[in-house]
Amino acid sequence: MGWVKMKIFFKGKGFEVYPQVYEPAEDTFLIADYLKVRPGEKVLELGTGCGLLAILAAEEGAEVVATDINALAIGCARSNAVSHGVENRIDFRLGNLFEPVVGEKFDLIIFNPPYLPTSPEEETGDILGKAWEAGVDGRAVIDPFLDEVSAHLTDRGRFIFVQSSLSDLSKTISMLNAKGLSHRILARKKLPHEELFLIEGVRKGFSMSNRILSSR
Repeated sequence: MGWVKMKIFFKGKGFEVYPQVYEPAEDTFLIADYLKVRPGEKVLELGTGCGLLAILAAEEGAEVVATDINALAIGCARSNAVSHGVENRIDFRLGNLFEPVVGEKFDLIIFNPPYLPTSPEEETGDILGKAWEAGVDGRAVIDPFLDEVSAHLTDRGRFIFVQSSLSDLSKTISMLNAKGLSHRILARKKLPHEELFLIEGVRKGFSMSNRILSSR
């Protein structure tokens, strides 16, 4: 990526991406294509990166908390929020997973987690690598997320996240069931070496939101 800012576009909207900040790709855009937010909802985005998803949610009238483990990403996302005129609707916080929102609950939680299986020898050791490196089985971040997510949902809250075929979809489904969470696959996208799944979850007993299930 070098050390020069770049700009990416989603449906005509421009977003700057700073050096050492994750560049939105197919996984980010998969979430963006299916993101539905109701005005006034309290939304949490974990791992906001350049802030694209948090900004889209804020533009729909949500009150957003956007977190990232990367301080450079927080700065980048805040700058993009200013450019899009929604800086007053997004609370940016530095920290890992749910650490910055202890005791808080949300109507919608959004997460594009690191999911690339990575051996210790393959780890880069830099902050950008944390955006995709996920341990030898690709689950170093997904598992802690699934362990905690229900504690941060309102009664009728929902969450959406990306899962790769490289990081054991069947284990994710088993964990969701064990945690008392219903799920459905909102969309899937085939890539050359993997398939991405966009998954929505809620507490069992609550209906899923009305969404299109096939990929666009």
